[in-house]
Amino acid sequence: MRHLDIITKKYDQWLLGLIIILCGLGTVMLYSASSSFSLHETSGASDTLFLRSHLKRMIVGMIAMFFFIVIDYRKLKIIAPYLMIGSIILLLLTKAIYLIKGINFPARWLDLGIISVQTSDLARFSLILYLAYYIDKKRDNLKDFYNGFIPPVILMACILFTIVIQPDFSTAAVIGLIGISMLFIGGARLSHITTTAITAVVVMIPVMLMKPYRMKRVIYWLGSVFGFNGNSAQEGGYQAQQSLISLGNGGIGGLGLGNSLEKNLFLPTPHTDFIFAIIGEELGLWGAISVITIFLMIFQRGIKIAKETSDPFGIMLTVGISFSIIIYTFINVAVVTGIFPVTGLPIPLISHGGSSLVINLACMGILLNISQAKRSVNHNSGWRPNF
Repeated sequence: MRHLDIITKKYDQWLLGLIIILCGLGTVMLYSASSSFSLHETSGASDTLFLRSHLKRMIVGMIAMFFFIVIDYRKLKIIAPYLMIGSIILLLLTKAIYLIKGINFPARWLDLGIISVQTSDLARFSLILYLAYYIDKKRDNLKDFYNGFIPPVILMACILFTIVIQPDFSTAAVIGLIGISMLFIGGARLSHITTTAITAVVVMIPVMLMKPYRMKRVIYWLGSVFGFNGNSAQEGGYQAQQSLISLGNGGIGGLGLGNSLEKNLFLPTPHTDFIFAIIGEELGLWGAISVITIFLMIFQRGIKIAKETSDPFGIMLTVGISFSIIIYTFINVAVVTGIFPVTGLPIPLISHGGSSLVINLACMGILLNISQAKRSVNHNSGWRPNF
């Protein structure tokens, strides 16, 4: 029988401070990166088009963050399975609506009238929440391949399939990586993890190469690594090339806030996927390193919270959220610097994007909620995460 003991303490003030600093810096850089594009979109009427939409979403995100700070995170267990099923339904519904309407664009946004929701962001949150719930519930059986490991993998495969058909391959791959990481840390056997990972790679590589634009991006990236691109930049590497030019312009000290050259319609999506390039151009190497350091500090605080919590659900929820933030950051920075091929993933809390910003701030609220109380759970299972 478990005995739950709650000792109240203050929330992690360092984590809250880092979140506020990152959101503030992100807002400033988003305005700078989007000003030229905003003028272009409004025919010169306003340079704050994207800033205003970002601030509206920031307010909603902050409300979500403080909501999750107040409620007991353990209550999320109740909705975890239903939210997971609901996310799959919403992903399928989004694709179905696009097909019915004959829209050829990727089916990533579900229009609810007042707001539009990027359903893959909700799916990411749902998967993290569900896996934390499942590992807490089945932690003693997780090493059993059929009765413990396979059920969440099948459900995760359903989520990934519905995201891939949008199509949004990069988001599906990252969500899969987060899920596999959580299962491994939750106590799944390394052999099971390895077999699943190899199978996923074998399946997903052909899927990735089915779309011509993905193939072009990969070919350009391989060419940049091995030096045989020639004149292929326009074919699949224009964004990557302009991103490196932007970083090169910044040098060590940067051109100064607001003085980016590449944001003047040279670098596509400077306020979303490639905003880190504008940070590097305007704030220089030291500014880019400072932003990366803040993300690493947030990750460190998350792991610290997980280590101080002995509630399995809280541990896995913290691990999933922390891994989500750092993996998205790492991949975005890797794309901007040419280490990875172009993927289209935003950098958390900085890039323009409503659903991503709100979900990430809600996740930060959950981390702060878990840090408020030191919960000790006494049980005889002897479960420990694979830290």
